[in-house]
Amino acid sequence: MRTPPRILIVDDNATNVKILQTRLGSEGYEVVSAADGLEGLAAARELTPDLILLDLMMPRLDGIEVCRRLRADPDFPFTPIIIVTAMADLKDVVAGLEAGGDEYLTKPVDHAALAARVRSMLRIKRLHDQVEALVAQVKDWNATLERRVATQVAELERVGRLRRFFSPQLAELIVSGDAEDPLQSHRREITVVFLDLRGFTAFAESAEPEDVMGVLRQYHAATGELILAYEGTLERFTGDGMMIFFNDPVPIPDAAERAVRMSLAIRERVGGIAE
Repeated sequence: MRTPPRILIVDDNATNVKILQTRLGSEGYEVVSAADGLEGLAAARELTPDLILLDLMMPRLDGIEVCRRLRADPDFPFTPIIIVTAMADLKDVVAGLEAGGDEYLTKPVDHAALAARVRSMLRIKRLHDQVEALVAQVKDWNATLERRVATQVAELERVGRLRRFFSPQLAELIVSGDAEDPLQSHRREITVVFLDLRGFTAFAESAEPEDVMGVLRQYHAATGELILAYEGTLERFTGDGMMIFFNDPVPIPDAAERAVRMSLAIRERVGGIAE
C-alpha cells in the first residue's frame, strides 16, 4: 500500500466529489476522482488505488456493475470498495455488497463515519498486502529450497556414480573440487596390494560361465566393502585380479598397516582362497 494511501472517488455529482476530496485531503490521503462508472472503471485499472469510494447511481455504468467488473477481473489487485448511496432502500445496499462492496455509507456522508470506515478499510488493505508479500516470500523461499535440493540431489548422484570407480573420500573431493587431478604426475610413498583367487584360472576353464560370474560377483562384493572400509583405492581389476593403492590419491595415515589389516580381513572373509 502506498504512503499516503491513494483513494479513488467515483461519483457523477461534482459537489459530492468536492466534499469528499476536501475531507479526505484533510486526513492526508492522496485523492483522485472519476465522473461516472466507465471513467471510474478505467481509473481503477490504471491508477490501482488503495481504496475506492463508489457511488451507486451513475450514468453510463452504475456502481453495482463497476463493482462486479472489478471483482471479476483476475488482474485487478484486491482493493476495498465503500459503496456510497443516497438510497434509503436496504435492497440497493445489499445489492452493492453482494456485487463486491466491502462497506457502505449513506448520503449526506457523516465526516466521522467516513473517517472511521476509510481507516478500517485501509487497515484491511494493509493486512492483505502484508499477507501477499509473505506469500510471495514463501514462494521465493520454496523456489530457492527446490533449487538447492535439486543441486544436492544432482551432487549425490554424481558422487554415487563416482563411487563406482573411486573411494567415497576421493569421490567427494572430486565433486567438491578440492582434489587435484589424480592423473597428474606426482611422487608419493604408497603401499600397493595385489589380490587374486587361488585356482581361479583352472576353475574358470572348467566351470559354466554363470558359475564363474557368480563367484566373481560374491568375491568383488566382499573385497569392495573391505577396500572402502580400510580407505584403499581400487586402481584396477581384471577378473579375479585386483590392485589396491593406499595413500594415493587420498593421503591416509598408516598406509602399510591398513593394507595388511585389509588383506587379512579379505582372506578371512573369502574363506582363505585369496592371496
